Amino acid sequence: MKNVLKNIFILCAALCISGCAFFQSGPRPLEDSPWELAQAGSSAMEEERYRAAIRYFSDLRDRYPFSPHTPVAEVALGDAYFKAGNYTAAVNSYREFLELNPRHELVPYSLFRTGLAYYSKFKTVDRPQTHMVDALEFFYRVIESHPESEYAEHSRYYIVQSRTKIAEHELYVADFYWRTKRYGPAWQRFRYVVDNFQDLPEIAEYAEERSQVSYYRFQIDQSRQKRDEDQGSWRDWFQWL
Repeated sequence: MKNVLKNIFILCAALCISGCAFFQSGPRPLEDSPWELAQAGSSAMEEERYRAAIRYFSDLRDRYPFSPHTPVAEVALGDAYFKAGNYTAAVNSYREFLELNPRHELVPYSLFRTGLAYYSKFKTVDRPQTHMVDALEFFYRVIESHPESEYAEHSRYYIVQSRTKIAEHELYVADFYWRTKRYGPAWQRFRYVVDNFQDLPEIAEYAEERSQVSYYRFQIDQSRQKRDEDQGSWRDWFQWL
């Protein structure tokens, strides 16, 4: 996959007010004006000093909320949090930007990055995949609202990856029920995968096979249970006589 995590600062240089070059590299500024804070944050990002970048961009946002540089700094702040591994803070920064700047040129990028931040919260398949559901919401928004954007292609890739993780979680639960011989719940979970993940052929095929066997064993258990109940009622009746 191409490098989708382009340097946000290069992108912003083309999108900001004509003549503005506050993301240029150069001598470290005095960190007072919006321009200086933005340049300081850019330099910190280039040097991978993400905590410093977070401080600079946060200062710019908080001290100069009406500066023309502030919307871009909010996106850059999200990127700094993302690079630092704080995906929750990254999500919050991107979402704040999206709520306040619904028509900004960086909206497609921010939508995609929000989805990617949610996606990056993935830990293990045995846990509920709520973050993948959240990620899907934003990847779909990119495709629906900005289908011609370069981030639409990247979003389609991550939609498949997110749905795969959700389906694998469902299979993990279904297999657990199978191993513990709870064939009824196993069958229901396998059927859920079959019905909702036909776009993932290998997973759907596996779930279909297991659902059929689970249902067969579930029926055997039900018949055995019914037989035991009937025999028990007859024994009780004879004991009463």
